[in-house]
Amino acid sequence: MKLLHKDYTKGESGSMKLLPEESEDMWHAYNLIREGDNVTATTLRKVAKDSGVGAESERIKLKLTVQVEGVEYDAEGSSIRLRGKNLTENDHVKLGAYHTLELEPHRAFTLYKAVWDALDVDRVRQASDPALSADLAAVLITEGLANVCLVGSSTTLVRAKIEVNLPRKRGAAIAGFDKAWNKFLDAVLNAVVRNVDFGIVKCLVIAGPGFAKEQFKEYLESEAVRRDIRTLIENKSKIVLAPASSAYKHALKEVFSAPGIASQIKNTKAARETEVLQEFYKMLAEDPGRAFYGPGHVFAAAELGAIQTLMLADSMFRISDVAKRQRYVALVDGVTEAGGEALVFSSMHVTGEQLMQLSGIAAVLRFPLDEIADEDIPAPF
Repeated sequence: MKLLHKDYTKGESGSMKLLPEESEDMWHAYNLIREGDNVTATTLRKVAKDSGVGAESERIKLKLTVQVEGVEYDAEGSSIRLRGKNLTENDHVKLGAYHTLELEPHRAFTLYKAVWDALDVDRVRQASDPALSADLAAVLITEGLANVCLVGSSTTLVRAKIEVNLPRKRGAAIAGFDKAWNKFLDAVLNAVVRNVDFGIVKCLVIAGPGFAKEQFKEYLESEAVRRDIRTLIENKSKIVLAPASSAYKHALKEVFSAPGIASQIKNTKAARETEVLQEFYKMLAEDPGRAFYGPGHVFAAAELGAIQTLMLADSMFRISDVAKRQRYVALVDGVTEAGGEALVFSSMHVTGEQLMQLSGIAAVLRFPLDEIADEDIPAPF
């Protein structure tokens, strides 16, 4: 994401002009834009044209500002649809008429907010820092199934899924199996070549149960030499193996925590989130008075200055209830001001999915609060 212009003060109103450059930037934009914001962007509008021989229409390019009333995110298409009332005087769209703006990569837009809170400002910082973009590519593979995933700082996307029925490996069918297996490996290799940009990713992890991952790595390396695929040959050192119990996306959490992989991605956001979650689950098992989850318990711990590490899913902030969002923002600010760490997990990551199973909010405490650990504490809003 490129920050083209900014005119705001933290905690006050203002605007930013942003240029999304890739699919992950669209996820950041989706988390920034909320009901009540104003968005200015170029759009196409079909208008009637009188040609003298009958009614015709043409699509013209307009620059409109809408006050957002609805936000829809399309992960597959990497686009956002914003529905709202037009605030721009022009000949083709009436003032106050409803219009839908579509945001896409490589199309700049200006976002105006009545209040730019600390979390919004930090998200823009993350989105516009190249060092915090896509970190890891993974091939999760077993016999007949492979998922090629790209793991960025805020999203985990399955870019290709290859699924085939393989013949049995015994009897007369063994020859058919070998042919089908090589065809399957070739399809996975082609998906890697199409989707993995070694100029961005720190490493390509091949993971899964059994020996499929080793066989695919051998196939990839031999085919790279045979076909002279320079990107694979030159980045051979970035391709590593890791254990995983399945070839499905949820197995990425095992990949992140594998010792060899953790060292490769130690500076990435996903690695830190994995580390903190592991610490939380360990604390929950060994010292439950220092591992709280749910809004009631976490806010109560914050009031006592007990939070060492706060974990929040980004979906907790993607709400139209302004007062509720402000309580969460104040919670984050309070924890960081007290010397704690606050992490906002992406719900598009496997780590975020795990956190959502804990209600979307959890904390590791500095000291145990056994006296309130078993109490039924309602949310403070």
